[in-house]
Amino acid sequence: MKSPVSILLAAALLLVAGCGPKNSTGKISAPVPVLVAVAVAKDMPVMIDPPPVGHVLPIQSVTIRPQIGGIIASVNFREGQEVKKSDLLFSIDPRPAQAQLARDQAQLENAQIQFVREQKLFADKLISQDEFDTSKAARDTLLATVQSDKLNLDYCAIRAPMDGRTGGLQFHEGNVVKSPDDVLLTINQIHPIYAAFAVAEKYLPEIQKQMRGRTLLVAASFEKLEGAPPAGELSFVDNAVDTTTGTILLKAVFPNTDGKLWPGQFVQLALQLDELTKAVVVPAEAVQAGQNGQFVFVVKTDKTVEQRSIKTSVTVNGETAITTGVQAGETVVTDGQLRLAPGTAVSFKSE
Repeated sequence: MKSPVSILLAAALLLVAGCGPKNSTGKISAPVPVLVAVAVAKDMPVMIDPPPVGHVLPIQSVTIRPQIGGIIASVNFREGQEVKKSDLLFSIDPRPAQAQLARDQAQLENAQIQFVREQKLFADKLISQDEFDTSKAARDTLLATVQSDKLNLDYCAIRAPMDGRTGGLQFHEGNVVKSPDDVLLTINQIHPIYAAFAVAEKYLPEIQKQMRGRTLLVAASFEKLEGAPPAGELSFVDNAVDTTTGTILLKAVFPNTDGKLWPGQFVQLALQLDELTKAVVVPAEAVQAGQNGQFVFVVKTDKTVEQRSIKTSVTVNGETAITTGVQAGETVVTDGQLRLAPGTAVSFKSE
């Protein structure tokens, strides 16, 4: 025969067990292990989603061609080198230009002497107006020829028209180049640099609205990016929507002082349209879709879950802003939702 104490203890254990959660068969079920996160209040950027893909363009790209033909006497830079405006790039053998200048200067001196003589004769009315005009025209023609020769001599030194980075060298020292057909080099300006991209036309009204009051920020990212994404500003909105794609072309300018962006590179552009202040934010994986719309499972103080209908705003970097349905500080389930129903007991697991 059992003692009264044993009977009371067994009854208490049965009572406690009977209060546990039960499954559909009426049997007690173990808590469902889930991952959870706490909803927080934070400022949330409003971005264009998904981030558009764009390509990087130089601010300026200049093709260097000779303005006078001849033999390349020297190349004064390395391929891929950064150059400054007015840096000497090429020297073309100046001797033919110097010889031409010397010959024309001698002819000019003779024409000037002849003109002074004709001027005196004309003043004494010993020659006609036509003879005087012919002498003056000959002198002026040679004066212009000498000026052209000096310019051609200057063209023997080919200098950088802007700051930028040099590309591949097409002609080397000793090559004969012809003006203006031969392309010697291309220089791209990459500090600053552009990124061109297209967005759906539905974003255009909001972009125009936001640009009237402030500068829109753009961040660029790409595969294997190290460090913070390059930050820039929206600088250009095209004047027409592309009717074939329903998109509009935009350009952002980046200082690119660290040279992370390169002409021709493809990048993802994160364009920030606005910012939500103190928005309630949860991990995006907490948001589920059902027949009646979006919902989350909220963990109550007794470690059972409640299915809560919600409305969302934006999702950025794996976080979703919730406008109604969840308060900051509440705990939501982020993994394990398939095994949950309203009232299900849960336990928290690690990653």
